[in-house]
Amino acid sequence: MHLKKKRYALLKVALWCVGVNLVLEFFGLFIIAFVKVPEQPYKLEDFTTLKSIVELVVGIIFNIVFFYYTLNYFHRLILLKKNAWYYIGYSFLVLAACEVYYFTSHKLLPYLSPKVPTKTPISLGIIIFSTVLATLFLMGISLLIAYLNSLRDDKKMQKILEIQSLQANYNFLKAQINPHFLHNTLNFFYAKSLPYSQELSDGILTLSQIMRYALSKDNAIDGKVLLKDEIEHLRDVIKINQLRFSNNLNVNFEVHGIVGEVMMIPFVLITIVENAFKHGDLKNPEYPIKIKLTVEDDVLTFVCKNKKKTGPKELSTGIGLDNTKKRLAMVYRNRYSINIIDEADFYTTELIINKL
Repeated sequence: MHLKKKRYALLKVALWCVGVNLVLEFFGLFIIAFVKVPEQPYKLEDFTTLKSIVELVVGIIFNIVFFYYTLNYFHRLILLKKNAWYYIGYSFLVLAACEVYYFTSHKLLPYLSPKVPTKTPISLGIIIFSTVLATLFLMGISLLIAYLNSLRDDKKMQKILEIQSLQANYNFLKAQINPHFLHNTLNFFYAKSLPYSQELSDGILTLSQIMRYALSKDNAIDGKVLLKDEIEHLRDVIKINQLRFSNNLNVNFEVHGIVGEVMMIPFVLITIVENAFKHGDLKNPEYPIKIKLTVEDDVLTFVCKNKKKTGPKELSTGIGLDNTKKRLAMVYRNRYSINIIDEADFYTTELIINKL
């Protein structure tokens, strides 16, 4: 954030101060009118005089000025990570300014004298002591608001940086390959392989479709793609893996519900399935990898369960799944859940997205 730009706009501070003061004023009127307090010094008539209205207006103006400057200055100190002496020095300046204001309002301007009738005059010491406490209380509120909003700003900035980092990494990977060159080359290989092997040509065509989808710049609308395209991409990846292992993989992929117009962020489902292909035992017909996608009442449920491989395990950084969780959190916030069940022999990932 630019240091010259005010974090708290004057109009916004003014609206909040006016609103809070009016609420407190009406609350006081309600107490006086309907709550019986012994020896109540207030009367409703005290709040309708010109003096009371002037006091209210001047008090609101004071609060607006006070909170506008303290909020923005405390925010600046927090942003610059200043030490405690800066806060102490600024607090003394604010105390001095407020004391001048309170002394003027109580002593020099008769129409701003206290509304509460008293039998004995209020001493200067009591005025100074009470106003110091009031000012410290208000500064505490201002500092707390500035601190909490700074934390919120930091979290927002962190999310923005994470999104930019993920996008930069994605763009970097895409920039390593010229999509048109790769697609044309694979088409050339496909045409050349047709006379020799139907299986080989099918594999090249499927790989071409996978790469074209993954590298396409126009397949996303507001960061989302059609779910049916994601499903087709998933089928292509399953097909290419079957060709790699001579169709000996046991995969059970089911889709339920109407998916034609449903949109979601891309490459989430494939990340989960690729993890199962990498670490699962897919050659045992008794325990095929089970992939089930269901769309019902604007809720997507995706479950992938596989039997774990025995013997040496492939190393996994977990980066793919971690990035997927971050992307889901950024887009769907609290409308999604991803549950991982890691058993002795089986591994299950369940993704639920509400309000697609």
